[in-house]
Amino acid sequence: MTSPADPSEGSAPKRRPQQRKQVLLRLDPLVHDALARWASDELRSANAQIEFLLRKALKEAGRLPGEAGPLPRRGRPPGGSAPRPPSA
Repeated sequence: MTSPADPSEGSAPKRRPQQRKQVLLRLDPLVHDALARWASDELRSANAQIEFLLRKALKEAGRLPGEAGPLPRRGRPPGGSAPRPPSA
């Protein structure tokens, strides 16, 4: 007898967290430079800036899928500070 969590029993398998897709993007060097400066001004990486702009455009066009999660937070997690090394 199999357990109810067994996918062979007909129940839907658990969804794995989706991996982020990697995309090769070719840009005009001047466009990349402008994008990198803009990203730097907003304390983002060029990659995060591209995703931010794409999501914004998709949302404005009514094409952002409802299942699309929020942008992943970058950097250090909020809250407490890193543990301090023991003093000598």
